[in-house]
Amino acid sequence: MANSPQARKRANQAIRRAKVNRNRVSRIRTYLRQVENAIESGSGEEAVSALKKAQPEVMRGVSRGVLHKNTANRKISRLSKRIKALKA
Repeated sequence: MANSPQARKRANQAIRRAKVNRNRVSRIRTYLRQVENAIESGSGEEAVSALKKAQPEVMRGVSRGVLHKNTANRKISRLSKRIKALKA
């Protein structure tokens, strides 16, 4: 356990940040799940609109530091590829 007041404060800050980051990751997953569901339903237009909503959320996660940039790009790329295959 933290012994100094500064260490106690930092520990509390870490707990608060972890909560915020958990919410951010959860929100990103929700948007990605909506894209997945649209792809599974076979609706191309719905999948495209869901991806357009998800993309800024994923990139916001990158800028906030909860996702790595390459991870976000990989997810968006793979979803785009699946949507493109769905339309074809």
